[in-house]
Amino acid sequence: MKQNLTCKQALASAFQALSDEAVKAGWSEGDVALALAELAEERVIEITAKVIMEGSIHPQFAAGGRSS
Repeated sequence: MKQNLTCKQALASAFQALSDEAVKAGWSEGDVALALAELAEERVIEITAKVIMEGSIHPQFAAGGRSS
């Protein structure tokens, strides 16, 4: 959990900057939020497929999502 939180904190400012740039370009906040969520979901699906294809499980997932 702590590792995920640290990663989230590290990405937060870049994520906000990306969102702000999209809004400045004329997209609504709702459209931007939905697009970013869909892109994130697609990335999770890609990574999951890769894990399945390689037949390996990341230690974080093997431990039921808990990490030290």
